[in-house]
Amino acid sequence: MDMRTKLMAVVAGAAMAFGGTAAAQGTPAPVKPAATTKAPTAAARGKAEVTWWGHAAFVIRSPGGAVIAIDPWLTNPKAPKGAAQPEALDAILLTHGHFDHVGEAKALAEKTGAKVYGSFELINLLGLPEAQAVGANAGGTFRVKDVTLHLVEAVHSSSYAADPKSPAQYAGAPLGYVLKIDKGPTLYHAGDTGAFEGMSLIATQFKPTVALLPVGGHFTMGPAEAAQAVRLLKVKSVIPMHYGTFPLLQGTPDALTGELKKLRSTARVVTPEPGVTTAL
Repeated sequence: MDMRTKLMAVVAGAAMAFGGTAAAQGTPAPVKPAATTKAPTAAARGKAEVTWWGHAAFVIRSPGGAVIAIDPWLTNPKAPKGAAQPEALDAILLTHGHFDHVGEAKALAEKTGAKVYGSFELINLLGLPEAQAVGANAGGTFRVKDVTLHLVEAVHSSSYAADPKSPAQYAGAPLGYVLKIDKGPTLYHAGDTGAFEGMSLIATQFKPTVALLPVGGHFTMGPAEAAQAVRLLKVKSVIPMHYGTFPLLQGTPDALTGELKKLRSTARVVTPEPGVTTAL
């Protein structure tokens, strides 16, 4: 049984635990929109905004009007029930090829015309129109309106299968993203990763102020490792992600707070509810 098959089995169990049903191949059932859907709460205008959609999925809005989705598995078990998915996107950022991060990227790209950024191999596997496919690698830098995207390394694995019944293919090296927002904060989405010394170089080179870090453990770093990542990154705020979606992901924001206290870190842990927009 390959890693994707194992993950699919985990999701199937999680979906049942959340009251959902799974398809025969073990993929999670889509979240059905309510009769009247509401967009996520809007934050103050003129500021950068981040909306967590559960798991590792975020939608970022910049003061200059850029709308960027990261790892858009918007039908994950923790996604806001009944919330309308984005109707307009400028860019979709994929950290790696696992299904719980690619999510609905292709459908969103088709609906919005957004460009999709990711590792060269993963983007080739997605079969996107050439005008929307931006295959790159760590070190790449791109501009989306008032946001500069920097692709950085991550420590993880990456494979992708368009058909769950087919073997997954190598999808290139995993990535993280630094989003430097004009007249706003610099965000770092770590993707799925463990802590690594290169985070200190990310701190030196890009000076992020807010880090979106996995804390669930098992497939990524847990709270203790995430606290070390905060120390290396020297960020002022951290938004935990990739926790609680499946039973295996047992790390919590409270545990991260405790680990940061042990390190005497002054970083603030921000824990938005899925679907709630936070001004940064």
